Amino acid sequence: MKIALVHNAYGRPSGEETVVAFQKAVLEEGGHEVVTFMRGSAEIQNLPFGRVRAFFSGIHNPFSRRKFRRFLEWEQPDIVHIHNLFPLISPAILPECGLHGVPVVMTVHNYRLVCPTGLHLHQGAICVRCRGGQPHQCFIHNCEGQWAKSLGYALRGMAADRLGYFKRHVHLFATLTGFQKQWLIEEGFDAARICVIPNAIDLPADPPPPTAGGGDYCAYVGRISKEKGIEVLLHAARRCPRVPFHLAGGFDKDSPLVRQVPENVRFLGHMTPASLVGFIRQARMVVLPSVWFEGFPMTVLEAMAQAKPVVASDVGGLGEIIDDGDNGWLFPMGDGEALAERITSLWQEPEHAARLGRKGWEKVRRVYSRERYFQGLMAAYHRVHPGGEREI
Repeated sequence: MKIALVHNAYGRPSGEETVVAFQKAVLEEGGHEVVTFMRGSAEIQNLPFGRVRAFFSGIHNPFSRRKFRRFLEWEQPDIVHIHNLFPLISPAILPECGLHGVPVVMTVHNYRLVCPTGLHLHQGAICVRCRGGQPHQCFIHNCEGQWAKSLGYALRGMAADRLGYFKRHVHLFATLTGFQKQWLIEEGFDAARICVIPNAIDLPADPPPPTAGGGDYCAYVGRISKEKGIEVLLHAARRCPRVPFHLAGGFDKDSPLVRQVPENVRFLGHMTPASLVGFIRQARMVVLPSVWFEGFPMTVLEAMAQAKPVVASDVGGLGEIIDDGDNGWLFPMGDGEALAERITSLWQEPEHAARLGRKGWEKVRRVYSRERYFQGLMAAYHRVHPGGEREI
């Protein structure tokens, strides 16, 4: 088959870009032809009136639609597989797929089909006011912290909802977890048009040997931002003064989150993928203290692939990935005291941490392998295109 991957990359590194690149490689290795239609939010700063144009293009971008039409006519793919479309590509391209007889599969990385910001988060707490077809709540409550930005997000959510871009033109939604699938069903999406394809990762032939001494620090990988639960993590760090905490991820030096931190916390900044492998390998454990629903964080798989236990919030679909007490630990979302207890236990019992890590590695091999991921993609594609090839 010939598959067209469509994605608007974010302005900063994200797990979605990792997934798109992985998907492309898996499909090509499986003997399929892959073509791409890509934009990047980093382009905005180089465009004349970039932010203004991004405001309107997220709602409707006729230029992108015309360009995509030419792309379809030239490439003639069998399937279009979309990821993120905001703000430069826009959902306005989706009707073109129907006009050209090309089925659409969408990987649902976040909650943007329901919540304009994609996070279901307001002022550091989970917010579901936008459920039930109310994306205007994003503007009413200024969910982005800037009125103009919140208005833009609300308007593009309202436009996509009213025009039925996603519900009418996407043939199959591929969520990352069962939690996401149920969330969409409760919002009126057709259960028969939703499947679950978890993220995946490559594994070494054998599990990495346990680090001597069980690991040198407690690791965090991700954005240094409120929705990622950094405040919860810092609270736990204060309760565990003998445990070193190393945080890898982009951060603002002037942010209140990083101005006053315990002495046992180090901010290491953004790391390359190669550096992250070594960073995780030297850790005792990896923590994921998120205070939003999350999709399917690649950080969890990256840790499990290195046989490191993950301590994560019991929120969203994380409990589907992490089996509490078997290959990692869950703690009540937002509870810094409970997180500190889990961290202290693994720090004091390196053998137990190693056992949990080994179980995590085994689960990745069984459930989140490249082979299982490819099988999931093929099953999805054959649901929307049973013939395998489109007649031209």
